[in-house]
Amino acid sequence: MEKPLQRVLAALELLQSHASLSGAQLAELIGVERRTVRRYIVELENFGVPIRSTRGRDGHYALMPGYKLPPMLFSNDETLALSVGLRVARDLGLSDMTPAVASAQAKLDRVMPKTLKRKIGDLNAVVTLDLLPPQAQSGSEFFADITQCATAAQTVLLTYGALDGRTTEREVDPYGMGYLYGAWYVVGYCHLRRGLRSFRLDRVRAVQACPKSFGKPQAFDVLQYLRESIAAVQRTHTIVVRFAGAEMAVVRRAIPSSIGKLTQERGRIRLDAQADNLDWFARELARLDLDFEIVKPKALKTALFAHAQQLLRHLA
Repeated sequence: MEKPLQRVLAALELLQSHASLSGAQLAELIGVERRTVRRYIVELENFGVPIRSTRGRDGHYALMPGYKLPPMLFSNDETLALSVGLRVARDLGLSDMTPAVASAQAKLDRVMPKTLKRKIGDLNAVVTLDLLPPQAQSGSEFFADITQCATAAQTVLLTYGALDGRTTEREVDPYGMGYLYGAWYVVGYCHLRRGLRSFRLDRVRAVQACPKSFGKPQAFDVLQYLRESIAAVQRTHTIVVRFAGAEMAVVRRAIPSSIGKLTQERGRIRLDAQADNLDWFARELARLDLDFEIVKPKALKTALFAHAQQLLRHLA
């Protein structure tokens, strides 16, 4: 379905679930400008939808009394699950899905029993999520195409804009997609680099399915790969820390893979990491209930000592 038609239908669903909405309200919910809303209203009227309009700077719109589309039927649990899922989807930076999310939520609001509405209240008002704000809102127009090819194990040709401004075309076997630290990534085998790579979705310029298939590695963990690859990015300081008197499972629970790589080394556990800010890394070490030794750099020991002195001053 074309995006303009999606937004027109989203406007219809919103009007069905509200007694009246201003042009500004519709524009915000659908993610378009106010003058575009007026065009959508005209298109709905051309489809035979009876709409009442009031004049003014923004204008208010409402469906004529008695006009309703047949509702979809969901159980209470299904309605609640879908509402929570849509609440999550709204905050994941896929701006092109904004009208679809608004339309789907309006459909749910329309069929939701009053008792269930009172039970869950306004999800936007009472539900908060521990999600980093999206770093970028673009690229989501390729989300469906890439996920479809990943599901079908079909190679894609990506036109990709690198951070340095260069644009390349490369064939990629997409193993999956992941959302981490406020950005969407495509992870898969890059035929140009002949190895596993991740690609920021907002830097993808074009996607084309190729007439090739591939075999996806079993039990491949997209998020685990992303965490480890981001942790391995070369930064200002190279860090080595050793832990003694603890099992690997305990250390893994305390230190996420996004911070660094853990390995066994002569009866101890070694952490190899990279960081631009040693003060931040010192605070991460200070929160651990583990015995550790800083191997390098010496500046990390200084940062940890300064952090300990600051804590003591607060106690005093």
